[in-house]
Amino acid sequence: MKILVTGGAGFIGSHVAEFYAKRGDEVTVIDNLSRPALLKREIKNFDYNWRYLGKYKNVRLVKADINEQAKMQELARDADAMVHTAAQTAVTTSVTDPQPDFQSNAAGTFSVLEAARKSPTCKAIVYCSTNKVYGDNPNSIPVRAEGKRYVFSDPKYAAGIPESFSIDHCEHTPYGCSKLTADLYMQDYARLYGLKTGVFRMSCIYGTRQLGVEDQGWVAHFVISTILGKPLTIYGDGKQVRDVLFVTDLVEAYDSFLSNKGIRHGVFNTGGGIKNTMSLLELQDMLEEFTGKRSKTSFSGWRPSDQKVYISDIRKAEEKLGWKPRTSPREGVKQLCAWVNENKGIFA
Repeated sequence: MKILVTGGAGFIGSHVAEFYAKRGDEVTVIDNLSRPALLKREIKNFDYNWRYLGKYKNVRLVKADINEQAKMQELARDADAMVHTAAQTAVTTSVTDPQPDFQSNAAGTFSVLEAARKSPTCKAIVYCSTNKVYGDNPNSIPVRAEGKRYVFSDPKYAAGIPESFSIDHCEHTPYGCSKLTADLYMQDYARLYGLKTGVFRMSCIYGTRQLGVEDQGWVAHFVISTILGKPLTIYGDGKQVRDVLFVTDLVEAYDSFLSNKGIRHGVFNTGGGIKNTMSLLELQDMLEEFTGKRSKTSFSGWRPSDQKVYISDIRKAEEKLGWKPRTSPREGVKQLCAWVNENKGIFA
């Protein structure tokens, strides 16, 4: 296969590129290498994944922006499938500077879709959507505190939040709006133009080579800060819970969709599900167990549209794709700790 990966120098995109490169496919990566100021400040080698992929002879690296429509159409012309991971990824950044967020997430996705629509070969796209399309609505579900975490009180959500959960009448933040715009365009291009589109509304994805900072990538941010002895700020009380999914399990879900000839389109809530959850405080306890360290921690107010509990109902993905998470939070965090310990030099 010929695979085109947008945002391939990012955390998820680089793992997608590596997966198909190891399988022997031809991979083209497009990335403009723009990164948030916070990431550039805290990570010495913020282009780490770009250089990492350079070791694969069957990975072609193209430095360009997905909004360059002529370039996107050129790259998509003979591709068999596309995995669209390029995005502005921080909620906080979207609030302080919404224009680049819209340009990357909404307009950029439109450029990607048009490239696929006009390509004679590239008729399958995986899109990295987000649980933020549900905005503040998850906070309408009653929760209760149990020890160091919140849990849903309503038994209707015992398996997590399904794809049918409302996306309307709620606070999204500009990030949630731009990602939802792209999410809907992906769905409509499948209906109107016959593209095979897989929309993966992702919860907390983590793993090796994740250059996590305070704004984005909280599991990696906690791991890096703990190992390097840096202080942490928790927004809220630390009892907020997410289902966590190790990045290699995510990539297997993508591939299950692309290789399934019976599915033309699908929207999938994608995370670790009810069996793979943890709160911020529980992660700190786990890291203290693994490393013998605990970062000095301060607490601040809740951030816009932060969800006290978000757990994906992944039963649709399990049923339709024949997929399920394989890496437990303990196993995944151990792998991430080992990677940070081996690569301390890339962090400021």
